[in-house]
Amino acid sequence: MTSSRGKLRIAVLFGGRSAEHDVSIMSATNVMGALEPSKYEAVPIFVTREGEWLLSRFENGTLAKPASGTEIALVPGGRGRMIAIDGGRMSDAGKIDILFPVLHGIFGEDGSVQGLAEVARVPLVGCGILGSATALDKDIAKQLLRAAGLPVARAVTVHAEQAPSFDTLESALGLPLFIKPARQGSSVGVRKVSGSQEFAPALAEAFRHDRKLLAEEFIRGREIECSVLEDTRGGLFVSRPGEIIPAESHGFYSYDAKYIDEDGAALKVPAELPAEVEAKIRETAALAFRALSCDGMARVDFFLTEDMSFLVNEVNTIPGFTNISMYAKAMAASGVSYPEVIDRLVEHGLARAGL
Repeated sequence: MTSSRGKLRIAVLFGGRSAEHDVSIMSATNVMGALEPSKYEAVPIFVTREGEWLLSRFENGTLAKPASGTEIALVPGGRGRMIAIDGGRMSDAGKIDILFPVLHGIFGEDGSVQGLAEVARVPLVGCGILGSATALDKDIAKQLLRAAGLPVARAVTVHAEQAPSFDTLESALGLPLFIKPARQGSSVGVRKVSGSQEFAPALAEAFRHDRKLLAEEFIRGREIECSVLEDTRGGLFVSRPGEIIPAESHGFYSYDAKYIDEDGAALKVPAELPAEVEAKIRETAALAFRALSCDGMARVDFFLTEDMSFLVNEVNTIPGFTNISMYAKAMAASGVSYPEVIDRLVEHGLARAGL
């Protein structure tokens, strides 16, 4: 099933239909750069905003974003066999050994592409169907984390058909509070609400991205994150925690602070924490990973309050892989380099498929 040159042929999916399309391109550029040419034959595939899969190129550290060209399709049950469609003509595009979706948000991180890999019977890098679906849906994730006895912030689920009033949410959660789409990442569509005049615009913005929202209490504390990596035997390696310190001008770790403004946030890796607090956070990261039925990898995010208690904020199953992202930085601070993370993820995906 490997390429003719004895390398693993790995298809890297990037772009996608979600609002995190541009972040995915940045992440995939780093992944492509970390794939050792002596080990891997990389096949970059650009997923357009409309969902088409187009054959791409990686040259001089840049991924091409074709507007048209050769379409690629995985054959159901084909064990990695791909079909190329060019100008209406179909041809054999060979086989891939493993699929690596670097697709953030819906239609990539929510179990959909993971299900496609199962149908195609091709090994997959990263989290499988169930963990992807539960982690991306913040409402479901909170329910599962709470059921597992893990601390989470208070929240109210908001549906487009029956949104609660501002007064109701203020009474339940206090002020300020956050309004966020239930099934988005990278802080897309998230607004901080400090008064009634900000409520309607926050709802409107969030409903642009999802029909289900979460209204969540404001937690005053530090933002701490751990990277989790599963080995081929099911054991978990949890990195040392890192800390996100947003610039005061942003107020919280917004999309702009993450990806647009170079000075939007500082990353401190490892975070300065008492040894017993770090140990407890790392232990809880593993518990959260398991509570959501994750496998492969994830980044687990926490809020740490002044009294050194903490809450699980969310779990990301395809965390950012950009050069400023926490997942790789925390792993590196724990002795696992970026290329080694990629190698371990590929090994895990192959082992899970029985290869």
